Amino acid sequence: MKKLVLSTCALAILLTGCAGMTETQKTTGTGAGIGALAGAAIGSATGGNRQAIAGGAAIGAAAGALGGYLWSQRMENQKKEMEQATRGTGIAVTQTANNELKLAIPSDASFDTGRAVIKPTLAGVLDQFATGLRNNANAEVKIVGHTDSAGTDAINNPLSVERAASTRDYLISRGVRSSAFNIDGRGSREPVADNGTDAGRAQNRRVEIFVGERPPQG
Repeated sequence: MKKLVLSTCALAILLTGCAGMTETQKTTGTGAGIGALAGAAIGSATGGNRQAIAGGAAIGAAAGALGGYLWSQRMENQKKEMEQATRGTGIAVTQTANNELKLAIPSDASFDTGRAVIKPTLAGVLDQFATGLRNNANAEVKIVGHTDSAGTDAINNPLSVERAASTRDYLISRGVRSSAFNIDGRGSREPVADNGTDAGRAQNRRVEIFVGERPPQG
């Protein structure tokens, strides 16, 4: 019982400690923490010693951090294809800690200031990106729009959503199923660079696309 109480307290601390994190950090950190507690609880409930409990916590943390996504050969192939398609565009292609393929698209390659109309550079990248998504029935796509700190929240918040929606709509027009998408706009709330400089503001005006593949059901 004491171990269960301690685990519950640890989970509460974990969840409150997520304040100030980005959405990706929250998902990964919370998943890892819950997984760790679950693993430790299983080890304890089955009468394991301290080493077994610690091992269970480590395994649970690894599984929880993955967020239920599968990094398949198909995902690896799409990552390589997108790295080639985005070469020289300034678009960053990475694998996240919870096994999502992430495209970080800066303003130079995506949208003009104050607008949500997709630029030709981004359109070309999305054309190839759509091919991989059409071939993956288990893909889940999250698109998040961001702005710099210039202007008010009344302008920036809807603009960030409009940019995410434009990206989604373009991919749907290229044959990707609409049910795959979830969009969000963060306005200027999650900067990745200093808003006090032109270069920093340009980095903060961006769209991020995350693709996760769920394991097949049944």
